[in-house]
Amino acid sequence: MAIVYLSLGSNLGDREEYLRQARLKINQPPRTLLLQESKILNTTAMDVVNQPDFLNQVIQIETTLDAERLLDQIQGIEKELGRVKRFDKGPREIDIDILLYEHLILQTERLSLPHHSIESRPFIRDLLREIKRSPELGE
Repeated sequence: MAIVYLSLGSNLGDREEYLRQARLKINQPPRTLLLQESKILNTTAMDVVNQPDFLNQVIQIETTLDAERLLDQIQGIEKELGRVKRFDKGPREIDIDILLYEHLILQTERLSLPHHSIESRPFIRDLLREIKRSPELGE
């Protein structure tokens, strides 16, 4: 079993419901088990600023899936919840990113670990700190 941290975000429709549905669909024992969740923050869009505010949250899960299979699973959940890719960094019903997968460092076409948003989005770092004391975060 691997300990993994995911970020959840939504800025379209019923944002709280999208986050709730994502948590429910991610929590699928025995493959994935939701262990902890941070508070939910309202944040303004950072890259493409002319769009609605986001709700963001970080969750900790335990999983039997390797990183690539977990990515497949969460992309399937995004699709199932109705995510539409309008344009890069654009508005979205749900966005799920793998932030940390154990101590894995990985750079592939599909997946970069640790995820860049830990450094580029201070609120992600804060939410991660809320549920994790970590050497990766300088703790």
